[in-house]
Amino acid sequence: MKGKLTVDLSDQISTIDNRIYSALIEHLGRAVYDGLYNPDHPKSDDNGFRQDVVKAVKDLNIDLIRYPGGNFVSGFNWEDSIGPKDKRPTRLDLAWRSIETNQFGLHEFMKWTSQTGTRPDMAVNLGSRGIDAARNLIEYCNFPGGTYWSDLRKKNGAKDPFKIKTWCLGNEMDGDWQIGHKTAAEYGRLAHETAKVMRLVDPDIDLVVSGSSTREMATFGSWEETVLDHTYDDVDYLSLHRYYDNEENNLHNFLAKSIDLDEFISGIVAVCDAVKARKHSNKTINLALDEWNVWYHSHKQDDETAPWQNAPHLLEDHYNFEDALMVGTMLITLLKHADRVKIACLAQLVNVIAPIMTDDQGIWLQSIFFPFMQVSKYGRGIALVPRQTSDTYDSKDFRAVPYLDSLAVFNSEEKEIVIFAENKGEQPMDFQTEIQDSQVSDIIEATQFCGYDIKQTNEDQQMSIQANNKVSLSDSKITATLQPLSWNMFRVKIAE
Repeated sequence: MKGKLTVDLSDQISTIDNRIYSALIEHLGRAVYDGLYNPDHPKSDDNGFRQDVVKAVKDLNIDLIRYPGGNFVSGFNWEDSIGPKDKRPTRLDLAWRSIETNQFGLHEFMKWTSQTGTRPDMAVNLGSRGIDAARNLIEYCNFPGGTYWSDLRKKNGAKDPFKIKTWCLGNEMDGDWQIGHKTAAEYGRLAHETAKVMRLVDPDIDLVVSGSSTREMATFGSWEETVLDHTYDDVDYLSLHRYYDNEENNLHNFLAKSIDLDEFISGIVAVCDAVKARKHSNKTINLALDEWNVWYHSHKQDDETAPWQNAPHLLEDHYNFEDALMVGTMLITLLKHADRVKIACLAQLVNVIAPIMTDDQGIWLQSIFFPFMQVSKYGRGIALVPRQTSDTYDSKDFRAVPYLDSLAVFNSEEKEIVIFAENKGEQPMDFQTEIQDSQVSDIIEATQFCGYDIKQTNEDQQMSIQANNKVSLSDSKITATLQPLSWNMFRVKIAE
């Protein structure tokens, strides 16, 4: 097979927002308890934070952490999570039918983000609560002092305001599974009024309004249009969520689902811009894909898990190699939309559909950790338009699917071009990258992630990124062999 990527530094999509490398932490299963927080574990510090997890999160170069949900937030009383721990109430979490002790709360989360070098993306409850709780929460977090809520923050140990910049107006409010589910008109009005009071407290915040939970929702498209009719002037981002599975055990159709993601994003952009045109607005609404991942392995186990446990094993997918390939092609798709997707949260981060897993001995890294780590580390700078040619295939649901998925990123500070390329085929691919109007002086690094059975998982920690020695450079053309079913990265130096 053959594939080619042509790169032109003047043919740019957009500067990549660092927030595209973000994640979700929800009070769900063992994400928080046993994941981030376990005071009794020998690898935890005096705050109860697992330091092996802190290190792994740093290795992923995560920017924002969306918190505390997810579905959890729609039944959450934020006041339960502050103050002395022995005074915090234990509650029923109706979203996941679990027991919530509130021993890890708002202040603990802020300390944890400080340790990990991440930033908070705080969600407010617009399910069982609304305007009043939201205005009190932002006053508690962001107002300097001299008021009831800001002084209570100080009393609880945080003299300075948290200065949380990014806020989500609820979660998946279009879904009937959501506590406090609303129609688009009901949610749009509530989101508008909530945004109004939150901006009165802090006019400098960024606000994310909830879009469709999935592309398959009957209200998809019309939901966004109605919600934006109410909130267009109030918010900065529209959220969208997307998960994929391989329930059919059809590898090539599974990997082709990145086409669906591409179409989903393009469709939402079209709706946003239609509302913009109808409103005669000069403002552009960008997107927050604040939940995305592969998710399906744990469904049967979750159905058999007894309710009302503390930190039960829920949504603990053990990802295999084909899942890593899917995550890789989804990351390339996100970068193709860097002009409009400014926030993206891998859902989730620890134990729950996550790249990082914990047990009593320590942590282990899932297969999906590796492509995300490479893109989050080196996918910084300007995303370049991928002019690509490739052999194609037809799958069950998709036609003319390229075996090659590729994109280049230009880091002007480092004078470096980084190429991400995935071979979705089961044969080697002769791959060429031609850099136009620029002189490539050196290949800095060439790596591949390949050679594993598609169903292999990484509990034994045998997976790793390997060097790719089948690479050559001639006249600004990089020629390489992409192994079958492989994730690849090439870093090249541009001559001064």
